Amino acid sequence: MAAVDADISEDEEDASAPPAKRRLAGKVLVLYVVLPVLLLVGAGVGVYMSGILGGTSEEEHAVVAAPAPVFYDLPDFLVNLSGPPPQHYLKLRVALEVPSKETVARLEAEMPRVLDGFQTFLRELRPEDLEGSQGMLNLKEELMRRLALATQEPLVTDVLFKEIIVQ
Repeated sequence: MAAVDADISEDEEDASAPPAKRRLAGKVLVLYVVLPVLLLVGAGVGVYMSGILGGTSEEEHAVVAAPAPVFYDLPDFLVNLSGPPPQHYLKLRVALEVPSKETVARLEAEMPRVLDGFQTFLRELRPEDLEGSQGMLNLKEELMRRLALATQEPLVTDVLFKEIIVQ
């Protein structure tokens, strides 16, 4: 029986030897063939994407420059705020950002409506409404809304605060 066990163990060793060589052959294939090919392909893509390869010097990229915005200063606002005594005042300086100089002429034609909308809104504010950054964002949004209502179409792209004083 010992001889049969020895024969069986030798057969098992022989049967297991080729798969070990196959695993080693697969690793060698990956290390020496697949990995260098992937590295070369990656390097080629990187060189192509960087513009060194594939583009000519005569080819120019069109750069579209955005038109410079135009700023329109509104007159200073000095209003008393609503609320219990003591009386509080708000001094506000605002600039409006418009897309072009042609829009300024249209905005000036609508200016009485804009100023009226601003004045009536600002007089209804309380000092608590202007506290913190959320108060400033709410004020900006409401002024933009009033501008859109006064001009019947969006002429202004942004409201910029130059000075805000609450006393």
